[in-house]
Amino acid sequence: MDTPQVSTLLDGLLRQYPDTPKSRAKQWIEAGRVRVNGVVIRKPHHRLTDPGATLELGGSHATTLDCGSGWQIHPSVSLLYLDSALAIVNKWPGLISVPASNCHLSALSILADLLAGKLKAQDRGIAGKSLPPAYRRLAPLPVHRLDQYTSGIFCMATNPAARHHLIEQLKTHTMRRQYVAFVEGRPGTPTGTWRHWLQLSRDELRQHVLSATPAKAPGGEAQEAITHYEVIHEYPRADGKGVVTKLRLRLETGRKHQIRAQAAHAGLPLIGDRTYHPAWRGEHSAGTAIDFPRQALHAEVLTLEHPEHLGQRRSWTAELPKDLRQLETALRCSQL
Repeated sequence: MDTPQVSTLLDGLLRQYPDTPKSRAKQWIEAGRVRVNGVVIRKPHHRLTDPGATLELGGSHATTLDCGSGWQIHPSVSLLYLDSALAIVNKWPGLISVPASNCHLSALSILADLLAGKLKAQDRGIAGKSLPPAYRRLAPLPVHRLDQYTSGIFCMATNPAARHHLIEQLKTHTMRRQYVAFVEGRPGTPTGTWRHWLQLSRDELRQHVLSATPAKAPGGEAQEAITHYEVIHEYPRADGKGVVTKLRLRLETGRKHQIRAQAAHAGLPLIGDRTYHPAWRGEHSAGTAIDFPRQALHAEVLTLEHPEHLGQRRSWTAELPKDLRQLETALRCSQL
C-alpha cells in the first residue's frame, strides 16, 4: 500500500496551478478562496494528505478574513473581524472613532489605510501580514462611535447597504452594546435601569439631564436615554471613605456621553471623567476623586445581526485594556 503523500496546502495549490507565483497562491489561501473537501482553509502551511481533485479555488470576492484573536493594525487599533459587509475593531483610549474636523487620524481612517494596502498587521506571528487583495476594494463607513477616551469594541460597515442595515439595528435597539465601568459610589440596588432625558449643549461637549416635563415639550431637542446596569464587584476605598463599584452596563439607546452623564446624575460618576465627575468640575474638593487619566469605561461586548445573513446574530468581546486591568488590581489591593 502506498503511503499517502503529505504536504502543505500551499504546495498542493502550486501543484494544481504551477504557473502561479508562490506569493499570489498564498494570498488566495489567506483570502479564503481555497477549499479542501468543501471546507475553507486559510493557513498556507496547513499540512494535509494530498487533496488531488478535492482542492478547489473559488472566486476573488472578499469573504471573511480570519483575524484569530485580533490583528494589531496600529498601536491603538486591533481588527477583530472583516468581511464584505462589516468590520469589528477594538480601539485603545485616546483615539477618536471617526475623523473629525480637528483630527483626521481615527480608527476608521486607520482601517481605510489597511484596506488600501498602506498598512500591515503588526503581529509577527500572523501568517498574512498584508491584507489579501480581494479586500482592497472595500471602504469603511461609520455606523456608531465611542468617545475618544473610551476603549473597546465597535463596528463599521464596508458597503452602503450594510451600513443602512446596521443603523436600523441601532434605531430599533436590536444591536446589543455592553460596557464595563468603574464608578465612585454604590448604586441603591444591584441591578436597575436609568431612564433620563438628555439635552446636548450648544457646543455639543456636554449632556444635561432634564426633568421629564420640559423634555417632552413640543419642539424640544431632548432625547430619551435608557441604560441597564448590574453590579459586578465592589472595592472599598483605601481611606475607608466609600467604595468603587465595577458595573456592567447595557445600552438600550445610544446618546452621546449617555453612560457618563447618567452615571454622574445617579451619584455614581465614572473614575477619571473630567466632564461629568463633580470633583473634577470644581463642585467639591478634587482631593476626593481617584486620579485616573481618562474615564474608566470600556465597550466590552457587541452583538448584532449580520447585514448579509439575516437571522444570524454574531457577538464579539474585547477584554479590559491594560490601564483598566491595572486600575482593578490597585482597587483589589486597596491602594486607591
